[in-house]
Amino acid sequence: SSEVLEAIENVIEDVLKSLAQKKAPVLTVANRSDWRNIEFKDSVGLQMIPHCTTKQIRSDCPRSAPKFALMLKILSMIYKMVQSNTYATKRDIYYSDTVLFGSQSVVDNIISDISCMLKIPRRSLHILSTSKGFVAGNLSYTEEDGTKVNCTCGATVLTVPSNVQGIKNLISHAEFMLIVEKDATFQRLLDDDFCNKLSPCIMITGRGVPDLNTRLLVRKLWDAFQIPVFTLMDADPHGVEIMCIYKYGSVSMSFEAHHLTVPSIKWLGLLPSDLQRLNIRKDVLIPFTKQDQKKLASIQKRPYIACQPTWTKELEIMAASKLKAEIQVLTSLSSDYLSRVYLPNKLRFGGWL
Repeated sequence: SSEVLEAIENVIEDVLKSLAQKKAPVLTVANRSDWRNIEFKDSVGLQMIPHCTTKQIRSDCPRSAPKFALMLKILSMIYKMVQSNTYATKRDIYYSDTVLFGSQSVVDNIISDISCMLKIPRRSLHILSTSKGFVAGNLSYTEEDGTKVNCTCGATVLTVPSNVQGIKNLISHAEFMLIVEKDATFQRLLDDDFCNKLSPCIMITGRGVPDLNTRLLVRKLWDAFQIPVFTLMDADPHGVEIMCIYKYGSVSMSFEAHHLTVPSIKWLGLLPSDLQRLNIRKDVLIPFTKQDQKKLASIQKRPYIACQPTWTKELEIMAASKLKAEIQVLTSLSSDYLSRVYLPNKLRFGGWL
């Protein structure tokens, strides 16, 4: 906490120095969305380069002055929370003055900029985000406040904790972890008692694009248990993008890649080649939209795809067919095909990439 307080004090000292010299104060933040600031490393994923291009948030420019003021406002809130050892969610911060902040996305963006500027993970800034992900399976742990949590695989699911950093006493006999793209598939596998039938496992879903807490939990579990991690996604560009976020990280959060990525993640399904192999009827597949084509073309150009020849092949199959499929397409073969046939065979015979 002293490191956080010192980092904020340094920023404010610079502001005061500028004012004393009758200069307009400026905050310098990294360009988080610029691919030129990103390098790809096999062992980490997408990470920010040390000397990246920056942008200035000026206090004397009508366009950036409001953001400058909001950054100072949130820095002061963080300072008070760290001093008093209290926490707030991003939502709490927004609702502390909705008129001032204008929207939740403004708050979210400023918090990420501050975290990147101070080079301090958001959790250490005492800011939590509300989790949307779910976890189930062979796992128990203790939350920071001492609450014991047991994620036994039943019909109920547990929300990913909002302070992943604080959980301890992790215990599991799981043989693998399965990241499921969508809530509906996750619930279906729970209903089919998948976690216990084949071999003990941990299942996680970010319910679409994963939030920070879900990604932190996947990484924490992988660090703790070093078990194989598989992904079950729709066979479409959106599903591939989500899988890449878990495996290699995202451009906007590349400054925190070391805590968020699991480069050993394997693509279990649904593979474009599976659709051919299983003779899935064309009438249950969905034609590509222009947006799908654009997204796929952008993914194919990314640096991490070049080092994955088997992935490249799958993306080529998808591009050539111009068809996509949701995991639910397997119900066209039989209602429980996913948990009874597809996943057991994939896991038994190594059908992952």
